[in-house]
Amino acid sequence: MNKLVSAFLIGGVFGLGIAVSGMINPAKVLNFFDIAGTWDPSLIFVMGGGLAVAFAGYRLIFRRRKAPLFEPSFALPTKRAIDTELVGGAAVFGIGWGIAGFCPGGAIPALGLGYSQTAIFVAAVIAGIVVARFARARLAQPAAA
Repeated sequence: MNKLVSAFLIGGVFGLGIAVSGMINPAKVLNFFDIAGTWDPSLIFVMGGGLAVAFAGYRLIFRRRKAPLFEPSFALPTKRAIDTELVGGAAVFGIGWGIAGFCPGGAIPALGLGYSQTAIFVAAVIAGIVVARFARARLAQPAAA
């Protein structure tokens, strides 16, 4: 129960931050990418603030705790290689963000606004995840002779 309440509170703080920063507004995000036109640099401060809090928070938590409160250990990535899977995923994410004006983290809180475009975007993200998992499983299988 504590784990669920904690996740709910953390998600609420994240959603509030996304809403206050304007990242639930696709036009604001698209204007950030439009350097030659109606550029809106304000999201640089949102990203910089997020990086600063994450950097300080990780350093503080890892120094003081051996494990999170509700898990036996921290779930940290072990893979450090920059490979085609990482670069390809980052490219698809960035292209999608630039086209739609949403990233998944901003779209989830924006669902509360009730716009059909947001629901379509989230449905497309879910469909993309399903297709990617299916493709990854198919590619991992040995070829039939």
